[in-house]
Amino acid sequence: MAVDREFQKKLQIFLAVAIVLAGGRAAYIVYERRAAMKEDAKPRQESALKADYYVTPKKLHPYDLKSARQLSEQPVWVKVGYQLTYYAYDVQRGKTDFSHEAGTLLPLQKLAIQDVATDVSPQAPGIKQVLARFALEGKSYAAPIGAEKGGEFKIYSDDIFFVEDPHGLYKHWSADVWKMIDAHEVQAGMSELQASFAIGLGVPEGSGDYGSRTLRYPNGGKPLIITYQNDTAVAIKPGS
Repeated sequence: MAVDREFQKKLQIFLAVAIVLAGGRAAYIVYERRAAMKEDAKPRQESALKADYYVTPKKLHPYDLKSARQLSEQPVWVKVGYQLTYYAYDVQRGKTDFSHEAGTLLPLQKLAIQDVATDVSPQAPGIKQVLARFALEGKSYAAPIGAEKGGEFKIYSDDIFFVEDPHGLYKHWSADVWKMIDAHEVQAGMSELQASFAIGLGVPEGSGDYGSRTLRYPNGGKPLIITYQNDTAVAIKPGS
């Protein structure tokens, strides 16, 4: 069944995330091959970048509610911080309070998904939102991870969550780097990927290839501007 314009609009945030992640990975491949040819590249950083490239996070490829419920079989970690809004969820009624945003999920926030269900938002009555339900501080919440219309599901959980601990996937990163990431802080020397794990996605400012450009990070209301050279943060300053 063809997806109408309203359906596409509702899924825009998920498509945007998927495009950014896919585009960044493709750009990184090009950059890594160029960087490997530069004699002045730092051996340790180059080694870490190569190791990053070979990390292949597990994906669930959900296509309906049953397959999406695999998310409840292990913890998940948020891939793209400060992007996904969550809402209060009434478990007994199976209803989501779409009229009030409860917050946005943090970078690499660890969640225990309790169930995956559907609900209809008043803003899009013809579309069922696919929702991942979880608890925070004893309260139930739900975050949209896709949508369903006329029996057709579009679920983007693979672009939203890790289903393996990123600390294990990127265990070749130093303890100091992980300490900064876990504190949602950045420091000179970090790569673009490491910064995104700490403070979410950045928006390019001007031109430049992946790893050699300036990015503006909303950072959950504490904007930062970071300039990278050879996929290493060389300048960090407050944004506006």
